[in-house]
Amino acid sequence: MFKKRTLTALLLALTLFCASVLPVSANVTVSSPSVILIESSTGEVIYELNSTERRSPASITKIMTLLLTFEAISTGKVSLTDQVTTSEYASSMGGSQVYLAAGEVQTLDTMIKCIAVASGNDASVAVAEHIAGSEEAFVALMNQKAAELGMADTHFEDCCGLSDSDNHYTSAKDVSIMSRELTTKYPEIFNYTGIWMESITHQTRQGAADFTLTSTNKLLKQYQWTTGLKTGSTSKAKYCFSATASKDGIDLIAVVMGAPDYKTRFQDAQILLTYGFSVCNIYVDENKDSLKPLSVEGGIVEEVGIRYEGEFRYLDITGSDLSAVEKVFELPESVQAPIVEGGEAGRARYLLNGAEIGSVPLLFTDGVEKAGYFDYLRKVVGFFLL
Repeated sequence: MFKKRTLTALLLALTLFCASVLPVSANVTVSSPSVILIESSTGEVIYELNSTERRSPASITKIMTLLLTFEAISTGKVSLTDQVTTSEYASSMGGSQVYLAAGEVQTLDTMIKCIAVASGNDASVAVAEHIAGSEEAFVALMNQKAAELGMADTHFEDCCGLSDSDNHYTSAKDVSIMSRELTTKYPEIFNYTGIWMESITHQTRQGAADFTLTSTNKLLKQYQWTTGLKTGSTSKAKYCFSATASKDGIDLIAVVMGAPDYKTRFQDAQILLTYGFSVCNIYVDENKDSLKPLSVEGGIVEEVGIRYEGEFRYLDITGSDLSAVEKVFELPESVQAPIVEGGEAGRARYLLNGAEIGSVPLLFTDGVEKAGYFDYLRKVVGFFLL
């Protein structure tokens, strides 16, 4: 009897322990074959299913096109007021389009709307040509960027996702990577992906004509926390979606690939996002407090300032009490010259229930040269004069 009760108690304790430290992934049931859910600010994976499986991406390819577009804007290579001319080739794109005529000119700002809202293949190619000179050159930049971001299961053949080539592929994980890069570095993208409906004006030889852009992202009307991002579908890719949402300071990205129909992709994305918001809790230390300088030995000055490298963020999906997080400093009592500005002086470590959950480097604010004979002489003279 004792052994039976002991075993029961141990099983109960194990169950309670697992419930307290593990995400309840059993609550996530999706119909799509490949999905991933991440928290945007940390990049932490909350849930995934076949997330590295290579699949045809359809129009979510345009996430990379938008990323390179905003990157080009940020470096000054192009601007939102640029006049973008639609080539014969761009105008000939099939599939989802906004019916740009050959020779038609629109601002880059309008072209971005055509891509982000209406998924215009013609607009995507026009922008690619404007930035890189040709779609081929732009696609080379896309693959280069994918490699830089560590997107190991990605290769692009075009800038819009029309290709049905087996050599045009990505994975749910890689889509989450480029979605995160786009939305965290260039949050102004949400000014476009949040648009439900907006009109543009076609200016052609035939005159002016209004054309209404309608978002392909139905989640904008179905899920109140939605902020973007991009849908896609072809007969090969089936139905894909990279969905972004923000609630109570938490930003999530849910990627769905290969859904059997358009309703399922939105349902699965909403299931993932709802699950994420139910389990996510973020600890943030902005690290804006001032730090005491460190004593310097053998330097031309006697102390040097230190600063945090940046803020600290920790994502918890286990239900832990984050008010119990402690910050401890790992710093020497003094440092030896010479000192390089920006070098690491120590670390601020974060502990939860005695276990480290992360750290932030502490950096020198200035460089300090090693003291020479005359530096020491000046110090001695100065001491006696005082």
